Parts: sequence; structure tokens; C-alpha cells
Amino acid sequence: MTVLQRLSLFLLLSHRASTRRYWEVDVIRGIAILLMVIYHFVFDLTFFGYYGVNVFAGPWRVFGRIPAVLFLLLVGMALAIGENRAEAKGSNVQSRSYVVRGLKIFGWGMVITIVSWLYIGQPVILFGILHLIGIATILAIPFLRHRHPEIWLLLGFALIAAGLRLNADPVETPWLMFLGLVPAGLFQLDYFPLLPWFGVVLTGVGLGQLLFPGGLRRLELPDWGEVFGLRQLAWMGRQSLLIYLVHQPVLFFMLYLLHSFPTAG
Repeated sequence: MTVLQRLSLFLLLSHRASTRRYWEVDVIRGIAILLMVIYHFVFDLTFFGYYGVNVFAGPWRVFGRIPAVLFLLLVGMALAIGENRAEAKGSNVQSRSYVVRGLKIFGWGMVITIVSWLYIGQPVILFGILHLIGIATILAIPFLRHRHPEIWLLLGFALIAAGLRLNADPVETPWLMFLGLVPAGLFQLDYFPLLPWFGVVLTGVGLGQLLFPGGLRRLELPDWGEVFGLRQLAWMGRQSLLIYLVHQPVLFFMLYLLHSFPTAG
């Protein structure tokens, strides 16, 4: 088996998912993926000239950041919930499982990097949200060993503030862009550096430890997981990686075909 085949198999094999899920977590993740699809659809409309709006500034920029924040908070929360459950059963931090999961998600990010380079050209997506989630999943492991939600919340906020400050000052080298230090004029379509965004993941870890001690809900909620609408959102939340990977090629291809058809008159 070649190296490329081994890498393909590694990416396609799914990691073991928890058999006990919380409907509210899946619903929020489903809302996030739905908002992201909407944002990318608007981006595609502008790319093909059907909608004249700047999606990188103003209200649309804010709109595009909402699903990203939700996703990254849930990444941290899911890690904390899973580890809280493991500890309640007497297990240690599942470092190997998290490393494998992180590398797999980072690998899909690299696939997007290659595809963007082949089909879009400049700007290439060098450190997008999947790159970030993959690395953040691994970096979060030490924080899962200790139950200090208040500390992780404060540290998360501090990293966010530090990242926003770093993003404001351009540098001369592109090699630190994964941290949030970018040269002036370097534009990325999908750019989520570790600072400030790892701070959002760490905030999610704190929230997960605070709201799901022992992997169990601190607050009682009605069982609305099968309510129409919420059930569909929860399904989308469980399939979020797959939807993320396929939705943009599907939208782009559909609009490309529409754009290729000659208009009447």
C-alpha cells in the first residue's frame, strides 16, 4: 500500500463517536453548520457575480464569524465532556484518541489547502478552520487533565484578547501566520490562526467542564431531541464534518453550471 493510499484510508476511517449524545449540543452544532452553508452560499453568489456584497466586511463578516465561534466552542466542550465521562469511568486522558482525531481533521484541512491551490489559485487556504480544529484538539489535551473551568475560561479570554492584538500588527514573514502574525497585504479566504481562535476552544473546554461535570448535565433540560426541526438540526450536527467537506463543492458546481448556461436575449 502506497503512502498516499495509507493517508487516504486514515482520513476516510471514522473515529469512534460517543454512544451517548446530548441533543442540545448536536442542535447548536447543526445551527452552526447551517449558518456556515448560508454564508458560503452568499460567498459563491458574489464570486459568480449574482450578488454584489462584500462578505469580508460589515454585517456579513460578523455573520460568518458566528458559526465559527459556535463550532470552536463546541470543539472544546465535546473534548471536556468526553474526558469527564472517561474519568468518571476510571479512565485516563484519552490522549492517543485525541491525537488521532486531531491529525485526521488537520489532514482534511490539508486536502482543502491542496484543492484550493489547484482550483482557486491565490489566495490558497493555508490555515483554515479545519487546520485549527485539528491542532487545537491536540493542544487541548493538557488542559483536559485538570478540572479548573474558571481558570480555563479566563485563560481562553486572555488568549482571545492577545490574538486580537497580534492580528492588528503586520509582520514581514509569513511563517508565523499559524499564530496570527501575518504580513501586510496577505489575504486568506479561510483563516483561523491559533491566536485568538484557540482561546475560543479553551473557553469551550471551560464551559464543558463547568456545565457537564462527570460528563453529565449540570442543568436539567426537557427531552426535545425528537421535536421536528430540532431533530433535523441535531442530525446535521452529527454529520457536520461531512457536510462541511461536501457542501461547498456542491454549491460551487451548481452555480458554475448555472453561470455557464447562456442567458436568453
